Amino acid sequence: MGVSVDNVRGLVLAVSSSIFIGSSFIVKKKGLKKAGRSGVSAGSGGFSYLYEPLWWAGMLTMILGEIANFAAYAFAPAILVTPLGALSIIVSSVLAHFILKERLHIFGILGCILCVVGSVSIVLHAPLEKDIDSVKEVWYLATEPGFIVYCCVVVSLVCLLIFHFVPRYGQTHMVVYVAICSLMGSLTVMSVKAVGIALKLTFSGINQFIYAQTWFFTFVVIICCLLQMNYLNKALDTFNTAVISPVYYVMFTTFTIFASVIMFKDWDTQNASQIVTEICGFVTILSGTFLLHSTMDMGKVAPDESTSSNNVDIETETSKSSSHSLMN
Repeated sequence: MGVSVDNVRGLVLAVSSSIFIGSSFIVKKKGLKKAGRSGVSAGSGGFSYLYEPLWWAGMLTMILGEIANFAAYAFAPAILVTPLGALSIIVSSVLAHFILKERLHIFGILGCILCVVGSVSIVLHAPLEKDIDSVKEVWYLATEPGFIVYCCVVVSLVCLLIFHFVPRYGQTHMVVYVAICSLMGSLTVMSVKAVGIALKLTFSGINQFIYAQTWFFTFVVIICCLLQMNYLNKALDTFNTAVISPVYYVMFTTFTIFASVIMFKDWDTQNASQIVTEICGFVTILSGTFLLHSTMDMGKVAPDESTSSNNVDIETETSKSSSHSLMN
């Protein structure tokens, strides 16, 4: 990969986002634990955590992380930014080990190492961000035949899943909800990238909000996010979060990279060796993510009966937050 100021900025923002989001889980969990000791826990329907400053500090940290993630797409290609979302899992796991005393066993450490190795591989071989001078250029890329076909296929599949498969298999097959979220997520990221570029150009003195295309991309972001969050919540309420998180991460990241390759032609300027290295890095991150999630409960000591219910409630709320962060 050549040296690119925009890629470096996007990398710094993406890593900062993972640090903020990963840290937010720990801060929120400490807030939830503290609130649970003095009132009704979140998982039991209580809202005492709303009066806990620690929980709000965690929420603020998460918001900062999401803003940094949004900004990263304005500077770097999705193939660089999206896989780095796995780093938030590493940050939360390591901090939980030292702060919450939730010990990382050997497989958890190996999973973290795999995620880091895969991330470094992608960073070193990621394509350069295209120079875009107007949101109209993004609109041109989005209206080329290849991406139009991709959008039509995605919308058709989502409609088929919602109207045919959800009523029949939604409560028994996790992949139905996850597929809807992942497919829509790929369109969300492409639209977020377009809006991010528009904001970047606007802040540099070239107003992009005079163009209808900017508002169209903004509208698509809102619609896709609402639909995505709706079915992600359904999945989290129905199935085991520890299984949903890695599967959703894999599907979402795969579709997002595929959409970016079609729309922004990320691989056109790269040779076969660079592309294969990026794919290997991505597979390495996936392996680390699955290893972390599939073995996260190994070596845990069963909690006392008096605190088990409260701890389960806290773990559930925190796990849901973790899954939501993987959306970007």
